[in-house]
Amino acid sequence: MALSRSGRDRRWEEAVVKREQSTGATLTPELIVTTALRLADAEGDPNKITIRRIAAELGVGPMSLYTYFRNKDTILDGMADHALGRMKFEESPDAGPAAAIRSLASALLSTMQEHPSIARLFAARQTDSQGALHGSMEIPLRRLVDAGIPGPLAVKCYGFLITFAIGFSSYQAPRPWGLSEAGAEAQEMRRQRQHLYAGLPKTEFPLVVELAEEIVDIPSARLFNYGVEALIASVLQELQHAESRN
Repeated sequence: MALSRSGRDRRWEEAVVKREQSTGATLTPELIVTTALRLADAEGDPNKITIRRIAAELGVGPMSLYTYFRNKDTILDGMADHALGRMKFEESPDAGPAAAIRSLASALLSTMQEHPSIARLFAARQTDSQGALHGSMEIPLRRLVDAGIPGPLAVKCYGFLITFAIGFSSYQAPRPWGLSEAGAEAQEMRRQRQHLYAGLPKTEFPLVVELAEEIVDIPSARLFNYGVEALIASVLQELQHAESRN
């Protein structure tokens, strides 16, 4: 006889309890967040993970997670806090405006490549978490201002870079040949895509056919860096104009 929903739920809960007892792992907010982030990255979409799925992965009951987090939204905030609070910057703030912009651009893109769900998270929701805001906004702005970029201009730089990184990483995700460490399979995807562009009817797609090799490189770091350097040129010009007026 088929189990009722409540019967299935009881069986599921009993199985989880047995797993929890057998693993003996210590549940912590950090463990919950890193597990949720790993699951979301695997899916590419944080909206697809649930409290129950996170709990099952940890081998605990769903109610155990509510000891540390009020709801799923606070777990999502914790994921953003975890990822963005660990951004790695290549240059020190005193290296100047250009280096600070390049460093922030690289840190944002690397974080979103390492954690694909973070780009989706930022595109789909806002956060009120002070921890997430500190990692994603306060620290980047501080680095730009400390590098000599006035506050209002630093906000423009930050806004450009984070939206550019979100959009670029989202575009790059299904086009893995753009990654610098792309393997043979990804390179074969690139070859096939270029072949597709080059094989389009030339009467209807003359430019796409002619520029197939360049178009297929759109998801590469070269194009991302092109956008960053264009921003830097604009910022340096604005700083020079401001200095000449003083």
